[in-house]
Amino acid sequence: MFDSSSVLAFYHGCRDRCRNIAVMAYPAHAEPLGSELPEGARFIGSPIAAPAWRAGRAAPSLADLNDCVACGLCLPHCPTYRLTGEESASPRGRIAAMRAVQDGIAVPDQTFEGFMDLCLVCRACEDVCPSHVPFGRMMEAAREQVEPLRTRRARFIRWLGFHWVLPHPSLVRAAAALQPIARPFMPKAARALVPGRGYPFARLPHITEPPPGVEVLGAVAMLSGCVQDRWFHRVNLATIRVLARNGWRVMVPAGQACCGALAAHNGRLAIARRLAKRARHVFDDADVVVVNAAGCAAHMATYDELRPGAGLPVREVTEFLHTEGLTAQPGSLDATVAYHDACHALRALKVHDEPRDLLRTIDGLRLAEIRDGDRCCGAAGIYNVTQPEAARALGWEKADAVVATGASIVASANPGCSMQLAAQLGAAGSDIEVVHPIELLDRATAAP
Repeated sequence: MFDSSSVLAFYHGCRDRCRNIAVMAYPAHAEPLGSELPEGARFIGSPIAAPAWRAGRAAPSLADLNDCVACGLCLPHCPTYRLTGEESASPRGRIAAMRAVQDGIAVPDQTFEGFMDLCLVCRACEDVCPSHVPFGRMMEAAREQVEPLRTRRARFIRWLGFHWVLPHPSLVRAAAALQPIARPFMPKAARALVPGRGYPFARLPHITEPPPGVEVLGAVAMLSGCVQDRWFHRVNLATIRVLARNGWRVMVPAGQACCGALAAHNGRLAIARRLAKRARHVFDDADVVVVNAAGCAAHMATYDELRPGAGLPVREVTEFLHTEGLTAQPGSLDATVAYHDACHALRALKVHDEPRDLLRTIDGLRLAEIRDGDRCCGAAGIYNVTQPEAARALGWEKADAVVATGASIVASANPGCSMQLAAQLGAAGSDIEVVHPIELLDRATAAP
């Protein structure tokens, strides 16, 4: 008799070991599997007609598609495959759909759109892929292909948000100011996510010097962000204070706007490239650009790939402080803290130990690990609005795991994750506080 519970128990016990074996067997510096094959060789199928991609739009490249050997190592790590059990909801299935369009077997239609939209682009698959398939890059291009298939209303809302509101700080400020009026009219999923309070008129200091008596180690520029500064302004202020206490002169250049991550992840690559160009101009003289939102940092690290010549010296804030070292020892904080790994910090930036090591420097702080902590929380940019059922299922799973730690605080270094965690913990009746790890460093130092 087939015993599904024993199979699941075996899987849960072996998952991490299998993952480590895959990574050890194919280290990041190794040549991708199949890269030594003769030019034009393919692992799967043959084209029967010209590619059916829409002309004038980005599309997954043939080279990227051919990197996938359909081995299936990615399947157990894919959140949507775990939820549905459907091949089409896995990275391998989505790449097969892309390859069918590339080979002229299919066209981008509403079924294709559904396959692409259900993906979180958490990039867990990239972590275990022996061929180093750049799945995130392929998904961004595939989503540009499906944009014309959306309803007129959906296209208008995306155009308004990605092309107008987010790139213009004054409009983001207006959105934060109008939030109390608009809140009752928001979709239920959006209403649950948006923080209760915004900071529409708050400003950041242009330059902050280290306190008197603190040796100046250098200067850094800081990304203020769009959502981050209007709804998580306190995180930006804490970041400035912690950097300054540790010897860094912090500059917040004028003229900043959205980094373009949300636009890129949702198939709006043209505006993402324009925002990359703008950021390159704003931070042109910076030796280091410190970013305290993991999704923004991961996206900005790919600027040169997105728009050649737009690359910036981006550093995620916890990695920066960990690498450069703390010169100001934090004080104490009596609290149990669960640490949540944002997908783009863990997968794209490979940031894992750094925030934990920083938090361990706080006397009295007890760090708790979250069960299956490497799994996506379901935030994924605007995913929790566009795919509320899947996002809710993943969010409930994450909230349950956080509550099980017994922590009174959960630390999250990404605003989207923070909103998702706060919403799902609130729905579960938990009063666990959601903060950025930099806020805990700031809080410990400021404590009497």
